[in-house]
Formats: sequence, structure tokens, C-alpha cells
Amino acid sequence: MDGIGPCDHSMLTPEQAAEITALRHDQNLSSCLNEASACDRSLLTPAELKESEQVEHWNNLYSCQTMPSMCDKSQLTAGEVKEVGELERIQNLADCETGNGMCDHSLLSSEQLAEVKGLERKRNLLACETEDGVCDNSLLNPSQREAIARLNRTRNLLACKTGEGLCDNSLLSAAETEQVNEANRDRNQLACQAGDYSCDRSLLTAHQSTSTTSHPTS
Repeated sequence: MDGIGPCDHSMLTPEQAAEITALRHDQNLSSCLNEASACDRSLLTPAELKESEQVEHWNNLYSCQTMPSMCDKSQLTAGEVKEVGELERIQNLADCETGNGMCDHSLLSSEQLAEVKGLERKRNLLACETEDGVCDNSLLNPSQREAIARLNRTRNLLACKTGEGLCDNSLLSAAETEQVNEANRDRNQLACQAGDYSCDRSLLTAHQSTSTTSHPTS
């Protein structure tokens, strides 16, 4: 019975007033059981207050079991604290093993820590090899660092020769620089032959310039 405007109890019959009072009590009890901000615990009976507090405790326990950062552990019993702690360790181990979420090494046993560090090194090596994710060179052994460096130089050379991706000329040797320059000249010649806007005629040799001029595109 949510009316519009203030309620004047003096205009109600005793039966209506009793009905409104009971309805408002039930609405307040519902708010308290649902932990709504409109809950007024002072209006609850001792039994209702106990029930409301129990529901609040259960909700907090559920939060601790599913979202530890959103719960109040000080409200838990000793047994519940132990249970929640075990769930946190299980979830943390899963996060550490999969690389998903936050991994807290301090919650791992010595055997688990050794296993997790091995998995972290494998995931990091894969990230370094594929450039998918963050590569931490400090987790690589010397032979892995050398192999990744060679792989990066090869990837960089291909990027420079094809014009696709990021090219770092500072990583090229003199021979590789010449390979890149030759590839650039070849690409430029094809662009000029095709009449592409990217053609730079200043890069053409005299023979190439004559050849592209004598074969205009339609």
C-alpha cells in the first residue's frame, strides 16, 4: 500500500490502521532480510532481528567464499575462517597454474611454488616466441635468450623487407641492410609499373625508369 503523499492515520479506521501498520512491518522485515538500506532493525521483534542477523551472516559468508575482497572476515566463526582460507588457497593455486587472475605465491606450498614457477617460465617462453603477451627476459635461461634474440632479429628482418609490421633498422647487419634496400627497390619498381601512388621514381635506376616509362598503365 504505497500511497502518494503523507499518510494521515487519524483518517483511518482502527482496522485500516492495524492493516497499514502490519503491512509496513512486513515491508521493513523484507528490507532487513534483503539487506536493503531502508531496513530499520529497531522495528523488528527479537526473533525477527535474530533471523535478519543470520541472513546477514550467511550473505557475508557467501561473499567471503566467492568474492573475498568484498567480505568482512571479522564476522566469521573460526571454522568459517578456516573454510574460506582453504577456498582462497584452492582458487589462488588455480590462478597461479593458469596465469588467470592474481597469483599470490605466499599462499603456495613449496611443492606448489616449484610447479607454478615452472609453468610461469613455460608461459613466458611461449609469449616471447609468439609475441602474444608480455615477454620477461629475466625468466629465460641463457640459451632461450639467445634463441629469442635470433627469432626477433629474423622477425625484424622480415618486417623490414616486406614493409609490414615494425622495422627497427638498428637491428640489421650491413648485409641485412642491403637485403632490405634491395627489397625496397623491388617493391618500389612494382609500384611504379602499376602506377601506384607510392611510387618513388628517384629510387629507380636509369634502366628501370626507362622501362616503366615505356610501359604505361592503361
